[in-house]
Amino acid sequence: MRSSDPFGERALQRLQGFICLIPVIGFIPALWTLLRQQGSKEQQTASRLAITLTLGWLLGYVLLGWGAKTTEFAHLPMLLTSSLLTSGYFLASFWLMVRLWRRKRLYLPWVSEVSDRLP
Repeated sequence: MRSSDPFGERALQRLQGFICLIPVIGFIPALWTLLRQQGSKEQQTASRLAITLTLGWLLGYVLLGWGAKTTEFAHLPMLLTSSLLTSGYFLASFWLMVRLWRRKRLYLPWVSEVSDRLP
């Protein structure tokens, strides 16, 4: 017999995965999940992926912002690249949420390989 509890263990795990994949804000619960070393393998994967995406975006955003302030001739291209990076980060997070909703494997080329190496 199948349980009809909408707040069962699997549903709560998926909800935590969604929370971790929220752009920028999800970094804190993702980091908390990894530091506590609790949760299922799917939760750990979503947390690692969220942290990798956020740190990569933040590093790129800061470096492009710094570059835009220090150079005159590439100011506009760097700001444009920064906005494209931010849009890509939000779209990648949304895409991962869709994959989680469809119960598919969370995977992004290059980012998943890096996130698998996180402790």
